[in-house]
Formats: sequence, C-alpha cells, structure tokens
Amino acid sequence: HARQGRFDPSGGMAFLLLAFTATAAAFTPHRVVKEAGIPTHNQATSSWDNLGPAPKTELMTLTTAIRVDQKNRDALERIFWEVSEPGHEKYGKFLKVSEITEVLGVPEARAEKVRLHFAMAGATKTIVAPNRDMITVTLPVEAAEFALNTSIHAFRHKEHKQVRILRASQGYSLPEHIADDVVMVGELLQFPRLRSKELSNLKGSGDWPNACDAAACSGLVTPDVLKQRYKLPDPSSQSSVDGNSMAVAEFQGQYYRDTDIGSFAKSCHRDVTVDVVVGGNRQRAGVEAELDIEYIKGVAPSVPLTVIYNNQFSLLDWANSIVSNDSSPLVHSVSYGNDEAQQTSAEYMFTCNTAFMKAGTMGRSILFASGDQGVCGREGCGGMFKKRTFNPDFPGGSPYITVVGGTNFEGSSIGAESAWNNGGGGFSNTFDIPAYQTSAVQAYKQNPDAQLPPQYLWNNTGRGYPDVAALGGQKTPYCVATSGRFAGVAGTSASCPVVAGVFALLNGLRLAAGKSPMGFLNPFIYKNPSAFQDVKSGRNDAGTSYGFTAIEGWDAATGFGTPDYEAMKAAAMQF
Repeated sequence: HARQGRFDPSGGMAFLLLAFTATAAAFTPHRVVKEAGIPTHNQATSSWDNLGPAPKTELMTLTTAIRVDQKNRDALERIFWEVSEPGHEKYGKFLKVSEITEVLGVPEARAEKVRLHFAMAGATKTIVAPNRDMITVTLPVEAAEFALNTSIHAFRHKEHKQVRILRASQGYSLPEHIADDVVMVGELLQFPRLRSKELSNLKGSGDWPNACDAAACSGLVTPDVLKQRYKLPDPSSQSSVDGNSMAVAEFQGQYYRDTDIGSFAKSCHRDVTVDVVVGGNRQRAGVEAELDIEYIKGVAPSVPLTVIYNNQFSLLDWANSIVSNDSSPLVHSVSYGNDEAQQTSAEYMFTCNTAFMKAGTMGRSILFASGDQGVCGREGCGGMFKKRTFNPDFPGGSPYITVVGGTNFEGSSIGAESAWNNGGGGFSNTFDIPAYQTSAVQAYKQNPDAQLPPQYLWNNTGRGYPDVAALGGQKTPYCVATSGRFAGVAGTSASCPVVAGVFALLNGLRLAAGKSPMGFLNPFIYKNPSAFQDVKSGRNDAGTSYGFTAIEGWDAATGFGTPDYEAMKAAAMQF
C-alpha cells in the first residue's frame, strides 16, 4: 500500500537509508492519537453538513506544527513582551525571520523526519517553513488518510452552500516515532464559523447626510461617517509612507470584483485599490472580502493593501505565510473564528499562539473580529436540555492578538455609541488574564455598574476581550458595493478592518518620523485608555437574559471603546 516518495539523488546512500528507515517505521502499527480531546463532527450541532468521503485523488493541503522545545518557546515569549512594551529598552527592536529561527532552535533533523513521513505516504509537495516549526504538505486525500490513519470527508456549510471544505470525519494518529515531534496537523478537525446571512442586505436608519453618490448608501455607515466619528484625517491630507503596509485575510470564495471596489471608490470618494494579491483572486463578488477592502481603504486610502487568500480556511497556513516572510504587511485584519469549545483543541490554540507571538516579535499587528453571536458563540448559551454557559471565541480569547468588538450609535445621528448586543466578548476558558490587562479587568469586575452575569456562566480568571471596538451592529450597517449594487452589511468583520486601518495610519506617522512600527498593540492600548472613545451603554447578551454590560472604562463588551484618531496619534508618537 506504500507509495513511493520523491527522492533527491544528491543525498546518496545516507538519504536512501534514512528514507528506508522512515518508511519502515512510518507504517508500524504503533500509533499515537493527536488532538484526542476533540469530539468528532456532530451533524446535529455543527453548521457544516457531512457530504461523505472525499474523492481519493483530490488534493488537500495540511499545515503540520512541529514541536518547539519549551525553553525556546519561553525565550520567544520573553522577547515578544519586551519588543511590544512601550517604554521598554527593547521596544520596537523586532526580529527577522532568521533570528526567530535561531530562538526557536528546531533541529533540522526533527522537521526532516516528519517531512519524510508525508513524502513516503505520497505527498506531492512538502515545504518546511524557515522557522522549521511548520511543514506545509500537499497530498491526495488517499495519501492523507494513509499518513494519518483517518477518513477525509467533504463538508458543506448549511447556510453558505457554495462553501465546501475537506476535514477528517474521525480522529487521526501518527506513528510513534514522529508523534512526539508533531504538536498537531491543522486544520483536520477545526470547522470555521462563517458570517450569518442575517448580517447582509440591511437597511440604514441614520439621519446623517449621505456623502456617497449612491442613493442606496443613505442612512448607512460610509467612510465619511467613520471619518467624523473617529476624527480621521482627510484623505487628501494623507500621504504614502515608504515601508508602510496593511493586509486583509480572506478565506474560501471570498474574492472581489474590480468593478465593485471601483464603484465604491467612485461613489464614496476614496482611493480603493489592491496593491498585492497573495493566493490569487477571481473576478467574483464576495461580500466579506469587499467589505474588508472597501473599509480598510476607506479609512486608510494612503496605505498599500495586500489581500491574502486561503482556500481551505486554514488559520495556521495563513499565519505561517506571514511569519515566514520578512516583507509581510505590518497590520493584518482577520475576520475568522470559532468557539473555544467547538473543535478547537488545546494543541490548536497553543500552535496559533506561537504563530501570533512570532508575528508580534517581527513587528506585525494582528487584529481579529470578536464574533457576531454575543456571549453565546456558535454553540449557543444552552438551555433546557444543556447546561447554560457562555462560549468564548477563539482566536478572540488569545492574549497575543488585538480583538475588535462591535457597537451601534445610541441614537440615529453620529455621536455616542452603545455595545452591539451580538458583539462577541467575554472571558476565555483557556487563557489566564495577561499582565497588560490585570488592572483593567479587575476594575471592571469591581464596578457595581457592570452588573456581572452569574459566575457559573463564565470564567473569572480568563483573558477578557475585546480590547477595542468600532461600529458594526445591525442598527448601523455599512454601505458596501458588492455584486454590482450597494447594500447594508453589519458584523464585527466590519469593525475589525476599520480599527486595523487606523493603526496602519499610526504606523505611517511613526515610520515617517524614523520610529518603529507598533507591532503587538495591546500593551499600547492598555497604557492609553484615554486614546479611545469610551462606550458606556449596551450589553452583548445576544438576546438572552445575560451578557456583559458596557460601562465606564474597559468592559467585556467593547474593551476601551472606539478610536479617537487625534488622541491615538498623540499617544503613539510619545515613545
């Protein structure tokens, strides 16, 4: 049953002997189950339908995480905090990819042993990342099933029926001789959460003037609404700065049409152009991609934009592409997530966090949307036949990224904001409170105005999120040009690119002044709460009895609030 791998003849007899040894060991019956704690796909509770076994010859790409010795990972984390802390002597002294490779110290032999296992099983391509802690493997389904002792099925999203992914329908295992060297193979068991269609084709209710030429934008949030509320610089006053850059991450099917973004640019008077595409675009309208592109550029038209595509919804593959490239963009907006409890293993979160730390150590700012199901998450808060509990988001609960929540305007005009009741927020069940937010979280819990929900619903010792917020609720949908027309779109996937664009502008100011980019943003955010417009009303209860209330100061519905560009600019230029 074994398949012949592709050999490099330059390796001589030593390579052939190693390959033979690996082949013999690879197919021994002694195997170790990986990510054992994850339940298999449940058709009744999942938002994905199992279509049955995938075609045996269909190619799939897997990202395999190689073990990093704990002492070396600890060293990476120490550097991550040092270069991210404003005021620290090493702030802004970011590392290059080669320097991170030295810190991680993954032996070449360890990565090669794992790579050979997949090559021997029939992989058509195996790429070891520069840091040697990730291997990207492309192989037919039949070879994947053989290498991992599993069954690969096709799955289709129940609401977005055009979206199809390949995942394992059961657990997977690796041979004993390499199992200890592999943290996990992703994303075999992870199922992404997709935007609800209820967040599209919405009508606006705002009474502000429509600054876009398209009549359909009346009452909807436009770039000019954001400019006024968040005190953004006029596009004509923005100038391009050498070295500045930003990116949005897009997943399967989320392409953009040049005619759509061109229509938005013309109507709303912004320069909306995509400078670089990684992974290829098709001239097909994807509302998520077009929302991201139109509004990150609506905020920061002067900053070059990269669109990074990943077809199989692999967060690890996306992260690997960023941290393997010294020239990757400085700011990244990502609208991707799932509940911590839903097919999200400790190994998966651990691996993502390592990648996030590498990104921050390289000076990259990573921002994630907090989610659109309030405190309940994709699984819901439970009820009659299931224990009631909140379901925090991942990556939202990660301490190593910046998480953006959602708001509405309190009234029908541009002014004070209120927490969106469906904006993701809460406390991680997996990660402890990081040092940068200890005092902010403590103050929130001690404030009687918080009216905290019953303790059995949430984890009192977990990392609180979001960190900041922006407009994104269903009361204040954004005017998006998509599929040849203008329509209202809501969600924290609108909030996230807006905040990312603001930080991209700040990076430009710092770079122009000879300073470093900002890198991991949270130490800056928590040192400068007055740089944000506090949100003091609303609750993210998702229509249920309990949620987290927005109050003065940091809260688990809107973080420190929404951008105040003028105040953020003053704070960012002080160090």
